[in-house]
Amino acid sequence: HTKARSRHKGRGAHPGNEDHVTVVSVGHSSTHCMLTLAAVMAPSLRLGTARAASNQGAARMSSSAAASTSAPYGSWPSAVTAKFITTSGVRIGGLGCDDSGSVYWLEGRPQEGGRQVVVKYAPGAEGASERGAVDATPKDANVRTRVHEYGGGAHLLTPKGVVYSDFKSQRLFLAPAGGGDAVCLTPESAWPDGQYRFADARLTPDGRHLVCVREDHSPTADAKPSAVLNEVVSVALDGSGAMTVLATGADFYAAPRLSPDGRTLAYITWEHPSMPWDATTLRVRPLGPLATAEGAGEDETAASTAGHARVAGADAEGCMSDGDISVQQPAFSPSGALYFISDESGFWNLYRAPPDGGYASAVNVLPRPTDFGGGSPGWQFGQQGFAFLQDGRVVATYVDRGSGQSRLVLLDDVAAPTPSEFGSEEGLPFFFGSLVESSDDGALYMLGGSPQRASGVYRWSGLLPGGGGAAEMIACSSSSEIDESLVSVPRPVEFPAPMGTSYGYYYPPRNDAFTSDEAAPPLLVKAHGGPTAATSTAFNPAIQFWTSRGFAVLDVDYGGSMGYGRDYRRRLRGNWGVCDIDDVCAGAQHLVAEGLADPKRLAIDGGSAGGYTTLGALAFKDIFTAGCSLYGVADLGCLAGDTHKFESRYLDGLVGKYPEDKQLYDERAPINAVDSLSCPVLLLQGDEDKIVPPNQAELMHAALLKKGLPCALKMYQGEQHGFRKAENIEDALNSELFFFSRVFGIEPTPDAAPFDIDNMPA
Repeated sequence: HTKARSRHKGRGAHPGNEDHVTVVSVGHSSTHCMLTLAAVMAPSLRLGTARAASNQGAARMSSSAAASTSAPYGSWPSAVTAKFITTSGVRIGGLGCDDSGSVYWLEGRPQEGGRQVVVKYAPGAEGASERGAVDATPKDANVRTRVHEYGGGAHLLTPKGVVYSDFKSQRLFLAPAGGGDAVCLTPESAWPDGQYRFADARLTPDGRHLVCVREDHSPTADAKPSAVLNEVVSVALDGSGAMTVLATGADFYAAPRLSPDGRTLAYITWEHPSMPWDATTLRVRPLGPLATAEGAGEDETAASTAGHARVAGADAEGCMSDGDISVQQPAFSPSGALYFISDESGFWNLYRAPPDGGYASAVNVLPRPTDFGGGSPGWQFGQQGFAFLQDGRVVATYVDRGSGQSRLVLLDDVAAPTPSEFGSEEGLPFFFGSLVESSDDGALYMLGGSPQRASGVYRWSGLLPGGGGAAEMIACSSSSEIDESLVSVPRPVEFPAPMGTSYGYYYPPRNDAFTSDEAAPPLLVKAHGGPTAATSTAFNPAIQFWTSRGFAVLDVDYGGSMGYGRDYRRRLRGNWGVCDIDDVCAGAQHLVAEGLADPKRLAIDGGSAGGYTTLGALAFKDIFTAGCSLYGVADLGCLAGDTHKFESRYLDGLVGKYPEDKQLYDERAPINAVDSLSCPVLLLQGDEDKIVPPNQAELMHAALLKKGLPCALKMYQGEQHGFRKAENIEDALNSELFFFSRVFGIEPTPDAAPFDIDNMPA
């Protein structure tokens, strides 16, 4: 075959944006045949119960849709288009309140190339968006940090304005509260562009410094992963760029937090090869003078982590064993007590360490078989699964795995509190997190939603005297709502797998305008990224895109996922490429056995680590009949030697040491098992990806071509790890739809984006 790169503009791309996507294609050969929650969900579906629930749903649809049209599954036209998803929505995160009670959040805007903007809630203000917000950062700023590459914690609200990290330069800027030009706090005169990256900042009580994580990539900004230096530093807010190193000597740092009086610094640290969910340590140290333009700070010999007091966590952060402890998310209460989450009990529970005795006597204040801390703790900076109220009480959140609903726990700031719980019956959203109390009236703000409605910012007064009623959504991430007749509500499922019970969420096909005479629908199994992460019941229009067209979807929390306790999370130790693949296959087989999926039309997709699971399931098992890998790993050995610092030793725990265990890496690399692969594969990749380099997709594509399997590679220009540009999000989704439609013999819906599939007969 002769490889040729051609510019491609599918139907899903905006006119004039064809240069954003490249299709790697070859000539066809005649010798080959060929990328969110109000109603209560149903109880967990265990073996034998899913079929009954599905039949009830089918009866409901057929009885309520007398005028519906009969059409094959997968061919149903739907108003939930890729363009609808990108043009009507933004990503919302980074919720916060300033001292005046004003509410801010971070918006990711696909229509602006994925630019992230800090906005202030100001309904009625001139220039306010449909969400009632005005931009608080400059129009040319992209608020993102590249620390750990996954970022997070890229902005901070201060009395002077919004401090933010600019994505292009990675420098810190201040957007003044009263308006005006942004001020660079870390000027070029202090160090070269690109040398330092900053994240997860907190303001000192005197308002003169930030304390944050700094990542040093050398003066030339091209340090190898082993030479990248992570530290905790202070940064002066006088514009001088003066810094003082406060903690150094470990491989990684996160969550630097200051006591209310500013005299004590707490932080999380860990060493290679551990990840933050494996073995970390919480340490504290007293603070001395900090550097400004007028003078130097304390002697930096006091910054050595080895000399800082250990509060909780692993004694030896670099080892991984059954005795490891993961500690995350430290925060000081108004009383000065130090709170954090730790999995010492087997679950990420909330602990409290009083200041007396140097925080040495921490106690578990919420001992229960539940993970606190949010969906996927440790992947990004700024995550916090609990917060403090002005009166000193603590609020924390967790997800009830039986119902999929979020719960709020309220407790006093004491060693043995008596918690109170709140949920949807008290007016809270089905799913919520990122709790922030207003300094104005004491109401709680949160990010939340339901399986049937896009996520947004909510205000809830249920903890106020005389308060109550349903939480009010003040800003929605989507400007348009999907008609209820098109919304598939997820059902928690449990199914047997080789290492024990595994979990997921099943979405049945749903479009009340259509029915089908076919026995079962095509199934799309989704493998989340991470792999040590989790899926969610938050409303996801990209899933409704499939279900409203007649596909069923299974979103799998395979062994190793977060949210089910430490033992479940550790199933993946040494078993990546085994446990995850077994579980996605077991989930698909379970639904086939229940009559909920067509065994001849089983597709799988996943991004990043989920892309590896996808490729592995296709290469090592004979369950799926098509797959789509989005920026997925094809060669484990290449990934071990060609990725960024944060994940450069991740595979030690997931697979084994490299190169000592090279044989194991080779055995689990999908690219080495193409001979056993016998179904079509679509590869979608960003050409600026630093986490899973583009050569992974290119190598896999070349191997698929050589074997003569139907395949395609789309390389999206200007995209990194995950797609942010609207035109690329649209094209990727429409291309996947077209690919599966062609492979399964389904008449493509009008919005599917046609393109040449290599080795595919016309």
